[in-house]
Amino acid sequence: MSTARTFESIVVIFNPNSTGDAPKLAEELKASLADLLPYAADIALQPTAHAGHAVELAREAAGGGRNVLIVSVSGDGGYNEVVNGVMQAGNPNAVCAVMAAGNANDHRRTTRTQPLEAAIAGGKVRHIDLLKMTTGANTDAPMEYAHSYIGFGLTPVMAIDLEKGSKGALKEMFSVMRTFSKFKPFEIRQTDGKRRKFDSLVLANIAEMAKYATLSEADDAASDGKFEVVIFPHRSKLRVLLTALRATTQGLGDQPSVSSYRFTTLKPIPYQIDGEVQSVEANTAVTIECAPAALATLG
Repeated sequence: MSTARTFESIVVIFNPNSTGDAPKLAEELKASLADLLPYAADIALQPTAHAGHAVELAREAAGGGRNVLIVSVSGDGGYNEVVNGVMQAGNPNAVCAVMAAGNANDHRRTTRTQPLEAAIAGGKVRHIDLLKMTTGANTDAPMEYAHSYIGFGLTPVMAIDLEKGSKGALKEMFSVMRTFSKFKPFEIRQTDGKRRKFDSLVLANIAEMAKYATLSEADDAASDGKFEVVIFPHRSKLRVLLTALRATTQGLGDQPSVSSYRFTTLKPIPYQIDGEVQSVEANTAVTIECAPAALATLG
């Protein structure tokens, strides 16, 4: 049996301007841990000041090789920043966790094993896989990690449109339908040199995304050394809509599992990484690999 982990320090990172309850939840977590922990630990609240700040805060907190826990009180996007900051620090003694305080919270919902406060007090740490995305062929090519998924095509385009308006079920539905009606497929060149046209391409480390869609029968522990490749080849809009409906009602079933996936973009295309939208330039080699057991986590 593994020894329960204790932490010299616990750093709680949150967005003070969150539309959710992040500031309140962060304060409550600190108070709960002060009562629950069977040992003394320095518990610090770290509010972010701007986009990307959580990467810096997490990297700094994890630096120096200390036995530290970094908790992100956020949704999937905020947790993505914390995970990337911890990975950049390269500290094998750093552990990550997330307290759901966002819109979708796909990662927490699909990987949760117990209440976070109890998990921290119990100190039962496990390791999960990450997705590592490299854009470019050079040795110094930009690299980033995803804890849940990376999506190209319809998914990020819809996300961009949703961010333009207010959240809410009815408004989300209208935004999705408006975007879907205007959506055009994207084309990539695969490693065999052939071009393929897709409506959507999702590389998933978890089985569910966007609150509703069940993409695959992926391992809920996210620790099998592989990720699922969920492809929507270019088809009529009606067939794409029917497939999306199946994802939200009965799930898409088993999907191919791989340890790496490579292609080259032909035009600039947006992508969504753990809920946050970015873009990759034309004629760029994209490599997505599984980083097995790369992240120490609990909860």
